[in-house]
Amino acid sequence: MQNKVIVVTGAFGVLGSAVVDRALAMGAQPVLIDYASAPANLRTDPLVLGGVDLTKIDDAERAMRQVREQAGRIDALLNIAGGFTWRTLEESDDGVWDRMYAINLKTAVNASRAALPHLIESRGAIVNVGAAGAVKAGAGFGPYAASKAGVHRFTESLAEELKGRVRVNAVLPSILDTEQNRKDMPKADPSKWVQPDDLAKVMLFLASDDARAITGALVPVMGQV
Repeated sequence: MQNKVIVVTGAFGVLGSAVVDRALAMGAQPVLIDYASAPANLRTDPLVLGGVDLTKIDDAERAMRQVREQAGRIDALLNIAGGFTWRTLEESDDGVWDRMYAINLKTAVNASRAALPHLIESRGAIVNVGAAGAVKAGAGFGPYAASKAGVHRFTESLAEELKGRVRVNAVLPSILDTEQNRKDMPKADPSKWVQPDDLAKVMLFLASDDARAITGALVPVMGQV
């Protein structure tokens, strides 16, 4: 991964931060993109683009052009931007479903579309974040699981479209060990959950030349759950 330009969306979140730290440790050049404003306490000085709304194709295209102009290339896109909500059908409204679709699937579609010319140029890779909970959804997972199932099918379809030009894969994590998840599930055993750095390693492997024979894969990352 030495000197590879790795675009990370949702870069200011727990998983995004873990990916950025791991990419730096591997000698890559991460580019941080997020809807939020850039934190004042960033420990590194990579290219940082805050305030980017990837649900809007114009924002996505503008961001990827800026990356190409400033970094010189794009070798991989890691689509981490997204979110989770728990809602039963009785408790949900259109806004919940629309929001899950927008932040989980549409962000990945727009970022991929905007980065595609540059990834074709570098014969690069896309790594999406699906969800184990979208393979077999539990109660209240409907909006989230439906949007993440869309990410799974998008990954498979795009891999076929780009075969021989850009590799496209996805990771399907179970529960990540985050502060918020520990608060939400105080009786659970977080030692069985997926550590963000462990998931980051899998994603960066899929983005690397070592995974050049892998495309269209949906890779479960389950911890001990």
